[in-house]
Amino acid sequence: MKRLVNAFLNSMRAGRFLIRDEAAFRQEIALLIVAIVAGWFVALSWAGYVLLVAVMVVLVLVEVLNTGIEAACNAVSREFNADIRLAKDCGSLAVLLAIILAGGVWVLALVERIAGTPL
Repeated sequence: MKRLVNAFLNSMRAGRFLIRDEAAFRQEIALLIVAIVAGWFVALSWAGYVLLVAVMVVLVLVEVLNTGIEAACNAVSREFNADIRLAKDCGSLAVLLAIILAGGVWVLALVERIAGTPL
């Protein structure tokens, strides 16, 4: 049980850091909150609602992992290193792909809502 409590406290410490120091994380949390509300009106089913919220959670998760990669790279060296640059670029690409995924799911859901029927 102590291990679970410590894991929770460590997670909360990371969350406080991200909210305080990472603008992208704050923006994505704001989008998640908007998605939780807007998804209720956009989705045609419970499954659709869960998918709309889930893709936003995935976006936040990828941002958290990207920040972790950047922090680890910065801890190793702040001088130019091609391998560190590649690691950071891969993290950024992962965030971009998550944004594209979330955007695509939301566009499809909006088209379904406007058309009034599932695609």
